[in-house]
Amino acid sequence: MTVPTRHRVGDTRSPKQDRSRATRLRLLESTIDALATEGWAATTVAVVAERAGVSRGATQHHFPTREDLITAALEYMFDTRMGEARAESSALPQGAGRTEAVVTRLVDYYTSPIFRAALQVWTAAAADPEMRARVLPLEEKFGRVAHRTAVDHLGADDSDPRTHRLVQATLDLARGLGLADVLSDDSRRRAEIVKVWASVLDASLALDTTSTATTTTTPTTPASTSELS
Repeated sequence: MTVPTRHRVGDTRSPKQDRSRATRLRLLESTIDALATEGWAATTVAVVAERAGVSRGATQHHFPTREDLITAALEYMFDTRMGEARAESSALPQGAGRTEAVVTRLVDYYTSPIFRAALQVWTAAAADPEMRARVLPLEEKFGRVAHRTAVDHLGADDSDPRTHRLVQATLDLARGLGLADVLSDDSRRRAEIVKVWASVLDASLALDTTSTATTTTTPTTPASTSELS
């Protein structure tokens, strides 16, 4: 028989704490939804509270200011997406087709509602020094984790400078395709670009692997007697 949550051994959370966490989660998800569909200006504390079915007072108990709410939502977006990306690694194909699958998933993120919501925050932060100071550390953290995740999924050697730049170019490409999709459906052209770039990336990563192996295994030619004299 399943033991009720409040009676499980080692679970110290109270029903009140569970309700508080659930309320916080609804507020964060409602903020993301409002940003993605209504935009920055319309995503006020009152709008988010109404979407979440929470009183304004309860909302401000969790997030005293609008900036606190949106910053927390942005961090939640990043953490959620990176958690999903790590979980998706087991579903990626092995061998042929893996690189294209990795690039496709990266691009899918940058064309998702989460990216559209984040884009609203980035745009607002560009003209708001206080918001920019909050967003920049999160963006830097996300950039590092996204790069590391892409490297792991590709099985690439990130210690090689050329490979590092190729992975970063892939992320920049994905972001650019996401921006192109904001105003109109660009899915057909995007699919073609993904296929071409995956082919280029595959060949480049294979070339880097071959070059590294050659450098490692090629013996050093002994110096001639005349060179030593």
